[in-house]
Amino acid sequence: MTSTASSTDTRQEQSPPAQRQTWQHRLRRFGHRTSAVRGDVRDRLVPPYTEPSGRLWKTLGVPPVTADRLVRWSGWNGPLLVTLVAGVLRFWNLGHPKAVIFDETYYAKDAWAIVHRGFEVDWAKEANRLVLESGGDVPIPTDAAYVVHPPVGKYVIGLGELMFGFDPFGWRFMTALLGTLSVLMLCRIGRRLFRSTFLGCLAGALMAVDGLHFVMSRTALLDGVLMFFVLAAFGCLLIDRDKARAKLAAALPVDADGRARPDAETAENTRIGFRPWRLAAGLMLGLAIGTKWNGLYITAAFCVMAVLWDVGARRVAGAVRPRVAVLKRDLGWAFLTTVPVAVVTYFASWIGWILSATDGSGGYYRDWATRDGRRSDWSWLFPDWWRSLWHYENQVYDFHVGLSSPHTYESNPWSWIVAGRPVSYFYESPAPGVDGCPVDAGEKCAQEVLAIGTPMLWWVGCLALLYVLWRWFFRRDWRAGAIACGIAAGYAPWFLYQERTIFYFYAVVFLPFLCLAVAMLLGAIVGPPRSTDTRRVAGATAAGVLTLLIVWNFIYFWPIYTGTPIPIDDWRSRMWLDTWV
Repeated sequence: MTSTASSTDTRQEQSPPAQRQTWQHRLRRFGHRTSAVRGDVRDRLVPPYTEPSGRLWKTLGVPPVTADRLVRWSGWNGPLLVTLVAGVLRFWNLGHPKAVIFDETYYAKDAWAIVHRGFEVDWAKEANRLVLESGGDVPIPTDAAYVVHPPVGKYVIGLGELMFGFDPFGWRFMTALLGTLSVLMLCRIGRRLFRSTFLGCLAGALMAVDGLHFVMSRTALLDGVLMFFVLAAFGCLLIDRDKARAKLAAALPVDADGRARPDAETAENTRIGFRPWRLAAGLMLGLAIGTKWNGLYITAAFCVMAVLWDVGARRVAGAVRPRVAVLKRDLGWAFLTTVPVAVVTYFASWIGWILSATDGSGGYYRDWATRDGRRSDWSWLFPDWWRSLWHYENQVYDFHVGLSSPHTYESNPWSWIVAGRPVSYFYESPAPGVDGCPVDAGEKCAQEVLAIGTPMLWWVGCLALLYVLWRWFFRRDWRAGAIACGIAAGYAPWFLYQERTIFYFYAVVFLPFLCLAVAMLLGAIVGPPRSTDTRRVAGATAAGVLTLLIVWNFIYFWPIYTGTPIPIDDWRSRMWLDTWV
C-alpha cells in the first residue's frame, strides 16, 4: 500500500490513522458494504413494504382499482391461501395409518393420561392394541410413570384427544393444526422480515411442501409442537423489533425538509415503554422449554438476538454509545419481560403434577420430598413440591446426557442438513390385493411413513445457508443474521451431544428458518427491482425452476410420507441413498 504519511513521520510504512484501511474496507473485495445514512432515517428504522410493479398488473390486464385492492389485501390473502393448501395436505386422511406409529406409543398415551389425571401413568404392554381395537375405550392406569420430557407438548396432544377421541385422528389433530398454523406464521414472518409478501408466501409454501414438516404435522410427537412455539416466539420478537424502532423513529427531530435525521440525544435517552410482544415471546419460550428442554438454548439465543436488535436500532437512530444506551434503557426490561415470564410459564406447566397426591399415588417422584428428601438441607426454605420437582429434573438431566443406547435410526447431526439418515415411523409389506396394494403389483408392496425432508429443499438449503452466512458477515444484513440465529439455536447445540442417541427429526425445529434462507436465496436469484428486465426474467425463470423442482420432489415422495402402499420397485426407486433404508 502506498504511504501517505508526511516526510516528518519516521514510520513511512504506515498510513495515518484517519486514512488507514479499516477491516470493513479490506473486506470490500468479498462483497462487504458499509452502511451510510441517506435520506430519511425513519426509512432505515422501519423500511416500507415493497409493492408489485404497476407493469405487472398491466401485463395481467388487471384494472387499477382491482390491482390496488389486491395489493392491500395480499398481505393476508396470500398467506391464507398458502395455509389453506398446507391444511388440506395435512388433514387429508389424517387417521391413516390406523396404528400407533413410532414414538406415538409414548406421547399419545401420556397425553391421554395427563389431561385426565394430571400426570403420566404406566401403561400395560398390550395397551396399544387395546386402544386401537376399542376405539380408545380403555381404563387409565393409576401407577405413575417415569417420563423424561416436560408436560406442555402432551397437554397439546391431549387437547386433540379430548375433542376427537383417543384414536389416531384425535392424537394427531393438534400437531396437524399447529403444523398448518406454523405455515401461516412463517408466511407473515417472512413478509415482515423481507418486507415482501411474495418472499413471505414463498417461505411458507416451501415449508408446506417439506416432507419432514409434513410428516411431523401428521404424527403425535413433541418436536412439531416445539417448532410451533419457537417460531411463534421469533415472530413476537420480530413484531416487537418493528414497534420499538417505530417509537424511536417517531421521537427523532425533523429538519426543515420534513426528514428525520439521526440524533444522539434522542437515540440514547428515549424510553421505548411497555413492550407486550416481548411478554408474548417470553410466554412462547416458556411453552417451548415446557415441551422439550432444548428450548433453553433457543431462549438464550433469541434473548441475545433481541438485545442486539435494540443496539442496532439505537445506533441507526444516532446513538454515539448504543450499547451503553441499551444497557441503561432496555436491558433490564428486556430481561424482566422474557426470562421470568418463561420461567413462570415452565413451572406453571407442571401444575397437574404439583397438585397430585403426595402419598405415593400422585405423579412420579411427587412424594420424594416427604419420603427420601426429608433430611434435605433446604427443606426449611423450599416447599415440598419444589424439592421433589428439582430432584425429578436432576434425574431427567442425568438420563438425557447419558442416553447412548444404540438405535437403528439414530444419526449424527452432521448428516441432518443433507437429510442423510431419515427415520422410518411405520413400515408394512402388504400382499397384492391387500390393504390397498395393487393387485398387479407382482410381489409385496411397501407401505411406509418416512420422516425425511423434501431432498431438493434441504440440498438447496445447504447453499442457502452459505448465502445467508455470507450476507450476514459481509453485507451486515440483519435479516440474514436473524435467520442464521434461528438455525444455529435449533441445530448447533446437538453437536455438543454427538455421543448421545439423537435423531434427524429433531431438525424440524430449525426448518422454518431454513425455508426463510431458501426464500432469501431465491429472492436474490430473481434480482432487485432496479435490475433490467432481462436480468429479472432470467432470475425469475431460474428461481421458478428450482421451486417447481422442490414441489415435484414433494409429490414424488408423497407415498412414503403418507404410508400409501406402492410396489416394492417403486419404493426402491425412492431410496436415493443407501442410508435411507
